[in-house]
Amino acid sequence: MLKLEHISKTYRVGAFGGGRLQAVDDVTFDVEPGEVISLIGESGSGKTTIGRMILRLSPITTGRITFDGTDVSSLRRSHLKEYYRHVQGVFQDPFSSCNPIFKADRIFALIKHEFFPEVSAQEWRHRVAAALESVSLNPADVLGKYPHQLSGGQLQRLLIARALLLDIKILVADEIISMLDASTRIDVLNLLGDLKKRGLGIIFITHDLSLGNYISDRTVILRHGSIVEMGATEKVFGNPQHEYTQMLLASVPQLHSKWAEFERAAHVATV
Repeated sequence: MLKLEHISKTYRVGAFGGGRLQAVDDVTFDVEPGEVISLIGESGSGKTTIGRMILRLSPITTGRITFDGTDVSSLRRSHLKEYYRHVQGVFQDPFSSCNPIFKADRIFALIKHEFFPEVSAQEWRHRVAAALESVSLNPADVLGKYPHQLSGGQLQRLLIARALLLDIKILVADEIISMLDASTRIDVLNLLGDLKKRGLGIIFITHDLSLGNYISDRTVILRHGSIVEMGATEKVFGNPQHEYTQMLLASVPQLHSKWAEFERAAHVATV
């Protein structure tokens, strides 16, 4: 459905753009319906840049992204608009995605204006209510309120509901859990799991290995813009082959262990 073929992104940096920064280097993977792929790496690994290129927010330097066989970079006007019917993104800070002077209703009104002008007001209200209820939100609790009157979890689910109003097939979820508290995180993760069951392909961008392990079918480990390891999540986490993946997994705190135990182990190792 969505395929990335040898994509790279190079930024010009320094005085007069004389320098080059390789943000993404020769990345290839695909996403199928009903599949969750996690892009995991440290800050600066290129994972967000990949998401931005998929969403056409940043141009590709080299390589190709195709959706149902069509080169995404070639899309213009109505064809690009049609692409956005099927491919949408939700980002780390839900509050930055909303204009603080407008109520939540306007988020849905803009979708209607751009994509469904022929739909009656009554029918649109029914569609909005159904989309909100599908992400476990009560329309009466969120519509008519400003973004600052909603919690981060409510707003994140509201933005997912906005995407669902379109004929969405791919969701780019860029660090959408990182600003939420622990109790809300599991709700949003389980929502993504439900969307996966409905056939939605999800690109889950995160620096948190435990979240990627929880939700994804396949995992892509990125370092300095390149893929160092990729495969079924249980294999990548259960038997990592690359030393960088091994280092990342070794750095994850264990719920059953205390910090002092790691300190004692480190002390014994150095004696």
